[in-house]
Amino acid sequence: MWDYTKVTKAALVSGAAEGGTELNAFDNALLAAGIGDLNLIKVSSILPPHVELFEGAPELPRGAFVPVVYVDRVSTIPGETIAVAVGAGRSPDGFGVVMEASGHSRVEVEAEVRRKIEEAFRVRRLSLVDVRVVAAEHRVERCGCVVAACVFF
Repeated sequence: MWDYTKVTKAALVSGAAEGGTELNAFDNALLAAGIGDLNLIKVSSILPPHVELFEGAPELPRGAFVPVVYVDRVSTIPGETIAVAVGAGRSPDGFGVVMEASGHSRVEVEAEVRRKIEEAFRVRRLSLVDVRVVAAEHRVERCGCVVAACVFF
């Protein structure tokens, strides 16, 4: 059985890159975010109260299996701007929600993530005391990708 109490930290990361294929662009964006050598296990968007939130890539063993909330966007349209953001909001007791957005500009996706977090807290009837957002924006040359993630460890 999974022991969620062993997860004590979460890191917000983002990256952007080009690649020879869409999959390589995604892999390269993960590397740019500092999480390309991890096995990502996609989870829903809840931040436990006891988890400490950081920005920047965590130092984890290569090949580690880690829970993650992530969003990515790939494009093969030269000149197109692509962007993604992930953010976390917290209540006074530390409980939090993680939200993602994808679009065409950093400003657009950061604002969308903030709106989503605000709605999630409004629906739960919780006070929102802290919001952190990271984003990536990229102008596609040939095949580009952006990724933003909240990595739990």
